[in-house]
Amino acid sequence: MFWNFKNTRAEEIINKFIVMKHNLKARAKLEPERKVAGNTSLDQVLHANIARLTGGISPIALMQAYADWSQHMLLSPDKQLALIEKAVNQWSRYLDFHARSCRNPHCDVCIEPLPQDKRFSGEAWQKWPFVGIYQGFLLSQQWWHYAMTGVNGVSRHHEDVMSFVMRQLLDVFSPANYILTNPEIIDATVKQHGMNFVRGSLNFWEDWQRIISNQKPVGAEAFEVGRNIAVTPGKVIFRNRLIELIQYSPATDKVFPEPVLIIPAWIMKYYILDLSPENSLVKYLVEQGHTVFMISWKNPAGEDRELGMEDYRRLGVMEAIKAISAIIPKHPIHAVGYCLGGTILGITAAAMIRDGDERLKSLTLLAAQFDFTEAGELMLFIDPAQINLIEHMMAEQGFLDTRQMSGAFQLLRSNDLIWSKIVRNYLMGERRPMIDLMAWNADATRMPYRMHSEYLRQLFLNNDLAEERYCVDDRPVSLRDIRIPVFAVSTVSDHVAPWRSVYKIHALTNADVTFVLSNGGHNAGIVSPPDHPRRHHQIATHDDLDAYVNPDDWQKQATHHEGSWWPCWLNWLQHYSGDPVETPGPGAPRRGYKPLCDAPGTYVLEK
Repeated sequence: MFWNFKNTRAEEIINKFIVMKHNLKARAKLEPERKVAGNTSLDQVLHANIARLTGGISPIALMQAYADWSQHMLLSPDKQLALIEKAVNQWSRYLDFHARSCRNPHCDVCIEPLPQDKRFSGEAWQKWPFVGIYQGFLLSQQWWHYAMTGVNGVSRHHEDVMSFVMRQLLDVFSPANYILTNPEIIDATVKQHGMNFVRGSLNFWEDWQRIISNQKPVGAEAFEVGRNIAVTPGKVIFRNRLIELIQYSPATDKVFPEPVLIIPAWIMKYYILDLSPENSLVKYLVEQGHTVFMISWKNPAGEDRELGMEDYRRLGVMEAIKAISAIIPKHPIHAVGYCLGGTILGITAAAMIRDGDERLKSLTLLAAQFDFTEAGELMLFIDPAQINLIEHMMAEQGFLDTRQMSGAFQLLRSNDLIWSKIVRNYLMGERRPMIDLMAWNADATRMPYRMHSEYLRQLFLNNDLAEERYCVDDRPVSLRDIRIPVFAVSTVSDHVAPWRSVYKIHALTNADVTFVLSNGGHNAGIVSPPDHPRRHHQIATHDDLDAYVNPDDWQKQATHHEGSWWPCWLNWLQHYSGDPVETPGPGAPRRGYKPLCDAPGTYVLEK
């Protein structure tokens, strides 16, 4: 044999790696707080450290997308010629605009910003030379979008990734982000004699100190859980290792017999639906004669790493249903699920109906998805390479941290959540007043390693639920088993659960679906009290026996309403409820559900 393996340097290198691996395992035993699920490996250590450096973004996923795009672009002469032609046309339009603006400063621009892009909407931006600066930027942005998309042979996912990455890179160089190219900053500097920079420096220092000391943003301390938010009266009547179940005190002499169970997403604290008294959905329901229960999820730590999706279904939703059925027996439940809570509610309902369990009266799904093939820009972070990196990062610490989650969401709306904030806070020297919804958004929770891995792989990556491969009790569940009435709410500007993705509930179930499309985003469109001055929505009910209507046709046909969707939902709930009865007391001590403490409970206060 021409290769004498025993006498080579390779054997020595391999032995060193084996020793290193044993050392890593020994270290894991000595440091139980960092012990991972399964055996510690070199892959895991390497990937976890890469994730820390990149903020959880997989460089392999980015390189795969770039390789796919660049190689196909190299072999696409038609696309290359089209890009050259587009560049020439854009330069021609740009020069023509400058010629026209010399004669008429108020002439039409050559390109309009996208509807959601508010960076250049101010009057100062429409004056020379700034109008020319931002017009050039928008034309460049348009050209690069054209370059990243429509290349024959590139996968849709890689095309989306490249388009997203290029948009992020271009946004760094937006003229709105720099002092000399932003007329609003220049104007503020002149009028304030530079004091905006002094205040901005102080703002930056204050924010930096709060970040490194892991404190909430400025102004969030004005909103305290149990003092001025999450203050609807109630009692915690059940607690296990994953949830506290809150039963809210009735506000009317009689109540509808069917209780309402609200299942919030566990990615954030439950009280988004019980914020300030003036915009609390819980308070609105109890004042209209409903008995309301709410799940408050525990904030998991490293020791909760092995909690999975089945634990959230069994210890969370099913235990809550069991408790409510003991407190208010013989009456089915109106179940409400928000975002991820709606997804687990759909899984639970399908399994219950499959097994002949009739304890659910209706389902209300708030910005909840079941088919993840069109789950918006979050899918940019979902592919095997990306999930592999996230899993190794979570495995080392046992959970996905709040900062690691928030980074991805901020990138999806970088103009609003990153760059405009930097300009406003540090260059303009201004602070946006803190509101209860923003304070709640800063009060995030962690997610266990196993649950988040299962959620990403089974639901997002493999779409097992919609394709009837998702198993409960070792048997697949089908959403088509759901035949009880469904009220589904989506929002126009939702970047987490796009409304067309939420709309797929029509095709996935055999239920009569009342579908609502509200203005606003993922959170603000749901927290929509009746007296909100800028709310409107569309609504229509689809009988399961009727022909399917695609989302665009539905949007053209659905009835428009000014104001909040909450009253429409209240009427829908009352339609499926019985005649009012005497109000129940808190808990059921004789059945093992005695009041444990006052709302909002203890889990919501855990950091």
